[in-house]
Amino acid sequence: MSNRLAAQPQVLMTRAWPDYALLDSGHGRKLERYGPHTVVRPEPQCVWAPRDPAAFDAAHAVFDPQDEDDGGRWRFSGRSVETFPLAWRDVRFTGRFTPFRHLAFFPEQAANWEWLDQRIRGLKRPRVLNLFGYTGVASLACAAAGAEVTHVDASKKSVNYARENAEQSGLSDHPIRWIVEDARKYVAREVRRGSKYDGIILDPPKYGRGPTGEVWRLFEDLPGLLTDCAALLSDDADFLLLNAYAARISGLSLAHLMDEATAGRGGRIEWGELALSEDGADARAIGLSFFSRWEAVR
Repeated sequence: MSNRLAAQPQVLMTRAWPDYALLDSGHGRKLERYGPHTVVRPEPQCVWAPRDPAAFDAAHAVFDPQDEDDGGRWRFSGRSVETFPLAWRDVRFTGRFTPFRHLAFFPEQAANWEWLDQRIRGLKRPRVLNLFGYTGVASLACAAAGAEVTHVDASKKSVNYARENAEQSGLSDHPIRWIVEDARKYVAREVRRGSKYDGIILDPPKYGRGPTGEVWRLFEDLPGLLTDCAALLSDDADFLLLNAYAARISGLSLAHLMDEATAGRGGRIEWGELALSEDGADARAIGLSFFSRWEAVR
């Protein structure tokens, strides 16, 4: 292994914060709290038994999957809800009961938001590029920490939600550029322009489509995109963060890909898994995605 790669993986745990908690898990489901709502969602990895089965039955909202692409419908115990306010530190955003089992953000990413906040607060107004930025919580965490952010996503609806979240967070006047475009096309154009960034966040889906029908396939397209992202790093860049949810990939494979893309740079490469943790002495945790991150050594 490269001497820049950490010898052992890390498990980055996201634990409860005021507007989110993993309350219980088991029998293929997880019980979570989002603001005032208790929510049950499928989670095949939870093969153990729940500690409090009755709490699952009393949840406010339950997601019933209806196809293999995470589609389905929400079932509410009382009045149905579409949106509700949430916060992580200074970032305010809207939770949404989407038809794809998630709630318009991914709570396990709070471990990455924490790391980004720490990195950015040690820099002087860095330029940060967030690709596949979705509803913008990571972009807003970076902006709140003092970064100048370019947020890119292929979905106009997601970028509009991100703008709304910026308004809720009081960050509308911060230097954030909102771009609706295919990530590969945008990055390729930035490489041709000679643009440079001090930090880049890359959180691609396993499969997706761009605004004009471009097809994204993780295993085929990620190596080239990551290489182009590395070319956008400034000479004194601070980080390049990669996250992936595909079941067939691993943190170690992402680390080797990161090592290849950033060859010639110093720094170090950490890798591992993002997980949600229950609270308490006997807390169990659910691994949900893999990450690799290159960072400059300060």
